[in-house]
Amino acid sequence: MSGEMTPTFVRVAAALLGATGIVAAAFGAHGLEKIADARGVRLWAIACAIQLVTAPVILWTSGELREGRLGALSPLGLLLGVLIFSGTLYAMALGAPRFLGAITPLGGLLLALAWLSLAF
Repeated sequence: MSGEMTPTFVRVAAALLGATGIVAAAFGAHGLEKIADARGVRLWAIACAIQLVTAPVILWTSGELREGRLGALSPLGLLLGVLIFSGTLYAMALGAPRFLGAITPLGGLLLALAWLSLAF
């Protein structure tokens, strides 16, 4: 990859986010309530929603990268943003320390900036 986001890397990352988002949603619907409280179930649902909404957009950016119509900033921001945002929510839902909640907005900021960068 030589230090840059390639269309193939972006496509694979999007596919993995989509697949793991589906698995996470299924776990949230069928098993999470056995190990998490109501707050944890809510956090998990938010994390799944953000992950599953973002995955197709990241996939779309792989085509835009390939065709030279988009720089790597948008897919990188989306990828890092969803990993930080959803990742910290998943962790807290499973009992990780609440201080991770201070990191979650950084993922949200990256996501928002990446979405805005798609407009320009």
